[in-house]
Amino acid sequence: MTNKLLSLLIGFSVLALASCGQAQSPSPQPTAGQTASDLSGVKTYLLEQCRALTEAAMELQMASDRYYNIAKEAEFNYAALWNTRRDDVKAVLEEARAAWMKASPLYEKAEGIVAGTPSLSQFDTDLDSGAAGDEDPNNAVSFDLKLPDGRVLPKPGNLFGVTESTLWGTDSQYGSGVVADWDGDGTIEFGETLPDANVLKGSADLLYQTAKDLLSAAEAWSPTESDAFTALVVMLPTMSEYFASWRDSRFVLGDASTQRDFNVISRLADIQDILGGLEVVYAQVRPRIESVNPAQAGQIADEMRALKAFVADVHAKEQSGKRFTPEEANLLGEEAQNRATAITGQISQVAAALGIRIVEQ
Repeated sequence: MTNKLLSLLIGFSVLALASCGQAQSPSPQPTAGQTASDLSGVKTYLLEQCRALTEAAMELQMASDRYYNIAKEAEFNYAALWNTRRDDVKAVLEEARAAWMKASPLYEKAEGIVAGTPSLSQFDTDLDSGAAGDEDPNNAVSFDLKLPDGRVLPKPGNLFGVTESTLWGTDSQYGSGVVADWDGDGTIEFGETLPDANVLKGSADLLYQTAKDLLSAAEAWSPTESDAFTALVVMLPTMSEYFASWRDSRFVLGDASTQRDFNVISRLADIQDILGGLEVVYAQVRPRIESVNPAQAGQIADEMRALKAFVADVHAKEQSGKRFTPEEANLLGEEAQNRATAITGQISQVAAALGIRIVEQ
């Protein structure tokens, strides 16, 4: 998630007033004696996702350890490994992939809160959104990845991206160099590869440790209204980024895609998970908004549901077999971004009227 908070806030008040009739009503004013929002539900939700994420990350680590040990027994001779222990290799890598596909959506459900909360946002950079240091130093992850064989990968990119591209072979530097015809049909297809066991173990170990650290941070976190409104204002208007990632993935471009991550789970599914988490946040602050402007509170909720339904509809068509073109992906992304920006404008307007600070990240 790239922060565009300042530029977005400049236009939000205008967009909010222009979005539809209800938003044109007078700005809500704080009322004497108002009670701050009960945000215990936000923390409960985050802890549930973080606990499940930690468990799934541990499953990934365990499967990665088993693959590493098999490879070590073969002295990391991957061609020999594939020839002599093919069934064992396939089984353990399928376990690792299944654990990854379990862990990733769990994080996406928490991402709206984690990435949108200043005190937690570094976890999002390192787990899911951070770039490689040689590609985008300003938005790079905070760590160098130390591998069991002593190699160090300087700021390689976020951990879900590294583990995905290692497991499915979308980054050749994380592979063993041995192609593996998993189904024996004579054709090497997407994902038919043997990972570098050192990269897989190193990245899975750090992903598990980072997930545990996030859980500890979430347990210590006491959410504030500023946190809640900041998460909504920061994370809702990121639709264009997510749709751009979807456009450049295999889900749209197929084999022509050169993107190394977000090729296994559609970004359309990720967006729905993120919006679901943000709906939890909004539900906790909605009573505060209703106390000063019930109509606007209802309108925001309705428009958030409509945005999620819009994305869900596109995803359902994709799952039914429709292959969208990059041009269609751009148009859909623009529609989603316009909807999200209008909603964010209203939330920003309400926060300002209530005197709730939105934190620049």
